Amino acid sequence: MSHTVAEVLVGVLEQIGVKHVFGLIGDSLNPLADAVRRSQIEWIGVRHEEGAALAAAGQAKLTGKLAVCAGTTGPGSTHLVAGLYEASRDHAPVLALSGDMPRKFQGTDYIQTTKPDLLFRDVSLYTETINSPEQAPSVIHQAIAAAYAGRGVAHLTLPQDVFAAKAEGGMGSVATLRPRHEFSPSGEDVAEIVRRIDGAATVLIMCGGGCRGAADLLRDLSDRIKAPLIHTVKGKDIMPYDDPRWMGGIGMIGTKAVYNAVMHCDLLLMVGTDYPYSNFLPRKGTVIQIDERPQVLGRRAPTALGVAGSARPALKLLLDQLAPKDDSRFWDKVTQERRKWDAMLDKQADLGRSADRIHPQAVARSVSDLAKPDAVFIFDTGLNTLWSANWIRQSGSQRIIGSFNNAAVGTALGQANGVQALDRSRQVIALCGDGGFNMLMCEFLTAVHHQLPVKVVIYNNSAFGLITLEAESVGLAPFRSGIEFPNPDFAGLARSCGGHGFTARKPAELKAALSEAFAIDGPAIIDAVVVSSELPNVPHIELDMLGHIALAKVKEAVLGLTGG
Repeated sequence: MSHTVAEVLVGVLEQIGVKHVFGLIGDSLNPLADAVRRSQIEWIGVRHEEGAALAAAGQAKLTGKLAVCAGTTGPGSTHLVAGLYEASRDHAPVLALSGDMPRKFQGTDYIQTTKPDLLFRDVSLYTETINSPEQAPSVIHQAIAAAYAGRGVAHLTLPQDVFAAKAEGGMGSVATLRPRHEFSPSGEDVAEIVRRIDGAATVLIMCGGGCRGAADLLRDLSDRIKAPLIHTVKGKDIMPYDDPRWMGGIGMIGTKAVYNAVMHCDLLLMVGTDYPYSNFLPRKGTVIQIDERPQVLGRRAPTALGVAGSARPALKLLLDQLAPKDDSRFWDKVTQERRKWDAMLDKQADLGRSADRIHPQAVARSVSDLAKPDAVFIFDTGLNTLWSANWIRQSGSQRIIGSFNNAAVGTALGQANGVQALDRSRQVIALCGDGGFNMLMCEFLTAVHHQLPVKVVIYNNSAFGLITLEAESVGLAPFRSGIEFPNPDFAGLARSCGGHGFTARKPAELKAALSEAFAIDGPAIIDAVVVSSELPNVPHIELDMLGHIALAKVKEAVLGLTGG
């Protein structure tokens, strides 16, 4: 029996375990919609195609398995591109589908004409147009294989007449379409790592997202060689906040204890991370990097040894060969500095710090205190990222998703919808700045429509807060009329969409609003009106940056007086 190209595609997606397709129906996607309707896959109709790409990215980041989004001819597909950078930059396998005009209209400047293979080239590991039904099974296989092999985006353009045409035979080799396997480093590389660690007086281990699933091995290695564990924000959720080995983050989303440890250790072992901010990495001492991606080795800091391999097998091999260390002085010093930093964070997050104003640190800490032990947090990008990432204390069984490498504003809600669709009983909390939420607030309607009980916490300071900080850090007075903006009544907006809305303007209102929202069945927005002038902690700040901020404040005061 022959099947249409759309039916072949949907059949393969079912076989490999895809649960959802995110998109907006248009004429060129009608064959796909018809095939999905008769399958076990759920169609999640979004309000904007960028939301579809973000939802697929969120799913793929959480699970490591293929997620799927779709956009129709022309603008419907171009809207996908921005959201697909989330999957591309965070190395998550996503298949993006573009409908296209029938082949007979191509090349005639027909309505909604685009060149999708050119448009998607930068964001995709693989992009191809299926020009004939006979070609379809092989190209579909190649696209999915590429998404898994490279951990990124594969893109297919499907003209409407090809989508609806009959394809003789099915697709073979479906069993090969699966996530990439872990692999061990070479014995010679492991021996060299062991030699260098054995010869180092103080060792620090930096853990990235590639260490997920290796928490027990990291604990054992830390105990064996008296090496504190530090993490990137992408690796924050690997272990509980209160594990004594888990000393904190690095960089702006980090601690002074960690910064000092990085700069003064004899050897920094980077595992499963390509941390991009070189100014927070050692300028001297030895760096060893272990990563599955050979191309990332040594590009962020002067590196004595770069080793290709997966975290878990590498850590197992190291544990088999490393000699124990007894000197705990470095460990004790980092631990003492960490406790001081934590005490400062606690004071800043105290709800009683101000009688009538909510500080953003208190919002993050309250969310952390009230969240379920297996909740998924999705961070948006901006000043709100610093509040969320520095003040949420993860349980070890919670997950954290964010725009880790793309650093795009307005991505949290779309990703949260994708994560929530996987399990509507799991608590999913999107933490957004007001500016980011405004960008794709239409995706709250997607949550309501598809009964996705996402909880959206908005840090409402009526401004792009990080832009203010960035301007001041280089000595410029912030351009207030371009940064600050009026907001709608977010709680009222939620209710008008069919969801639930809560507002907290004073500290006494915050926990009650969060508790009620988290307990309610259905999507909800919590509008937390926060202090707009709050500055984040900077673990290490150069004297020239302090001078720039002071100069910016003077300039702003002068502009206020002169009206300039």
